[in-house]
Amino acid sequence: MRPWPGTPYPLGATYDGAGTNFALFSEVATRVDLCLFDQDGTEHRVRLPEVDGFVWHAYLPGVLPGQLYGYRVTGPHNGEGQRCNPNKLLLDPYAKAVDGEVDWDQAVFGYQFGTPEERNDDDSAAHAPKGVVVNPYFDWATDRPPKTPYNETVIYEAHVRGLTIRHPEVPEQMRGTYAGLAHPGVIEHLKKLGVTAIELMPVHQFLHDHGLQEKGLRNYWGYNTIAFFAPHADYAMTTAQGAHVAEFKSMVRTMHEAGIEVILDVVYNHTAEGNHLGPTLSMRGIDNTAYYRLVEDDQRYYMDYTGTGNSLNVRNPHTLQLIMDSLRYWVTEMRVDGFRFDLASTLAREFYDVDRLSAFFDIVQQDPVISQVKLIAEPWDVGPGGYQVGNFPPLWTEWNGKYRDNARDFWRGEHATLGEFASRITGSSDLYQDDGRKPFASINFITAHDGFTLNDLVSYNEKHNEANGEDSRDGADDNRSWNCGVEGPTDDPEVNALRARQRRNMISTLFLSQGVPMLLHGDEMARTQQGNNNGYCQDSELSWVDWSFAETNADLVEFTAAVAKLRADHPVFRRRRFFAGRPIRRGDELRDIAWFTPSGQEMSDEDWESGFGRCIVTFLNGEGIPDLDQRGERVTDDSFLLCFNAHHEDIDVTVPEGEYGAEWEVVLDTATGEVSAPIPRVVTKDAPLSLPSRSLIVLRRTGTE
Repeated sequence: MRPWPGTPYPLGATYDGAGTNFALFSEVATRVDLCLFDQDGTEHRVRLPEVDGFVWHAYLPGVLPGQLYGYRVTGPHNGEGQRCNPNKLLLDPYAKAVDGEVDWDQAVFGYQFGTPEERNDDDSAAHAPKGVVVNPYFDWATDRPPKTPYNETVIYEAHVRGLTIRHPEVPEQMRGTYAGLAHPGVIEHLKKLGVTAIELMPVHQFLHDHGLQEKGLRNYWGYNTIAFFAPHADYAMTTAQGAHVAEFKSMVRTMHEAGIEVILDVVYNHTAEGNHLGPTLSMRGIDNTAYYRLVEDDQRYYMDYTGTGNSLNVRNPHTLQLIMDSLRYWVTEMRVDGFRFDLASTLAREFYDVDRLSAFFDIVQQDPVISQVKLIAEPWDVGPGGYQVGNFPPLWTEWNGKYRDNARDFWRGEHATLGEFASRITGSSDLYQDDGRKPFASINFITAHDGFTLNDLVSYNEKHNEANGEDSRDGADDNRSWNCGVEGPTDDPEVNALRARQRRNMISTLFLSQGVPMLLHGDEMARTQQGNNNGYCQDSELSWVDWSFAETNADLVEFTAAVAKLRADHPVFRRRRFFAGRPIRRGDELRDIAWFTPSGQEMSDEDWESGFGRCIVTFLNGEGIPDLDQRGERVTDDSFLLCFNAHHEDIDVTVPEGEYGAEWEVVLDTATGEVSAPIPRVVTKDAPLSLPSRSLIVLRRTGTE
């Protein structure tokens, strides 16, 4: 097959209706061979004849979608960081679809087992994954992105396979797939919960670690990416090569029709090639020093800020281009609505320390495509100075780990948490206000995929990760809750009732806090992982969502939906600006927010320190919302009292006097599970409210003096 010169951009394999252009970056290569594979595995090599700006390229007429391909790169292989070896078939970093998995034969490694210094020249083609040429054409019909404002956003963190594989309404052949995710039964449930965005755990093509497979386990979570452009093939119902790209697009289109945005959890901080003892599958054999951060005084080894063996070299412009091209592709071609960046602090490391103004953030800021979608940082990594909550640029929102920790501490009755709890539920202004961000910069969560489920958080004091095969040494010690003194499942009705109340407390706190709430899939139905707080390798019923819980815990599902509706109906719970703590009208002592003791007196400095049995009352003034609607008119709302009691005893609460209100009705009670009860209970200053132990009651003002 005689190639035409083709073009150096776009990188990757690009089908134009008549043939395919292939382009691969390598600054160190002396020769690049494109390898085309027939269905029986027969290989045809085509030497790429052109190189411009270190991009090797060619155009092949007649190469159609479904064609399998890879590369062989000839170049230096030495102790100074280069690992080129033409005997290793390499996956295109820009591959838009991937076929096959690694079978972990010794041939995929660049060294001999037992003697890492000795080069391995076995041919890896029969054991390595291959890229697939895809058809980019897709009928998007009238698709339009929902573009839900941040302050109206409710995020649902989910796993494609885990959410759908046991759903009774999803046909069996669709379970665990992108198509299953778009099934009406799943979407109906999301809509019921008021979800406006589904945040999918990694869907970029990833690998299952050799060590896990030897133990009969799998990389369930997917934080082991090998191809940043390709949707993971195992999540596709369709088996035709490359067809899962269209299936993914169809899922996005269906979600958009339902008004739900799709956010991807992306892992640009490292790849599945691991450390110096990892396989040679892609970037390592293409241009190791360009793609990876290496130890400067011994480039045989990799810098590891992620705990996975390597870190991408975002200081290199071609690696930055790879990340940005990938992000743009998922927005423009796959039409996703945003990204959550795993271990985002790693992307900010230009040299050693985390640099807030690193090249990556500069490029994102000026990019006309990426800057317009939702950008969520996991603001930490495992390197020095990696915990960066509150330190990302203004364009970004962040997983607020401080919110998670403090909300848990408050509800388990920790001392000295009252002041910080007040800050967290009002948007964490101490973290985000000074740099021009808004309350919705805080992505609030109490549980996420990494850690206990909500049910297990209130049911276990210790992690139970025995199934992972590491004697429960893995996983964080995150038992920051209260399990009623009993470990695990119990038949004690009093304990179960208290646990149910704690679940409602945390869900209510999450949805009624300023910022963006993120709910972990299945928490609304009390999903359990039996105390396992690190299900990364559990592709099994232990981690999958058991939809029978939606029936046995229907009261919790209904409660969650009702609290979400309360938030959606009242903009005072989802303000676009921080509270000022000042009077809202000249000459008026009524402020936009006020804090009271259970006796109805405003909190003093001494009160904040004493904790008052970890009870606090918050007044939210619905008249004092500094927001405008789409017509430029000022937003107003009802006013509310939020009464939090994390104490182990009941507390009487006297509502504040004067203009704050004379008559109130109960609209939420976590002790009973009521939300907007048909016959509201009326509370006045002369009739104190009995606030049960470990409960939250929300009052709406119905009358003033």
